[in-house]
Amino acid sequence: MIKAVFVHNNSNRVSGFEITGHADSGPYGMDIVCAAVSALSIATVNGLTRVAKIEPKVESDDENGGLLKVQIPVDSDSQKNLVANALAQSLEDGLSDVALNYKSFMKLEITEK
Repeated sequence: MIKAVFVHNNSNRVSGFEITGHADSGPYGMDIVCAAVSALSIATVNGLTRVAKIEPKVESDDENGGLLKVQIPVDSDSQKNLVANALAQSLEDGLSDVALNYKSFMKLEITEK
């Protein structure tokens, strides 16, 4: 099962997220849940770097249980922060839809710090 945890700070800004596990909803290469989660999360990390111009701290490990951990730093430019939060919130919304439609293969959690 894939587990996605999003961390919000006290102003409801997404400060990071961690995605772990494997969906195992189909054979390797045909797992649509894994494909959706991978595509959404990779696009978000790329967007943080290329669109928001923010360098997130990224840790990943596909081999040992699947892991993508991303910390989104606060930038001194408020516009960059707005774009970064919009991208992260969009990922959260997309993964929430995946979790809702594929409850046996994915769970989403939101925490506040």
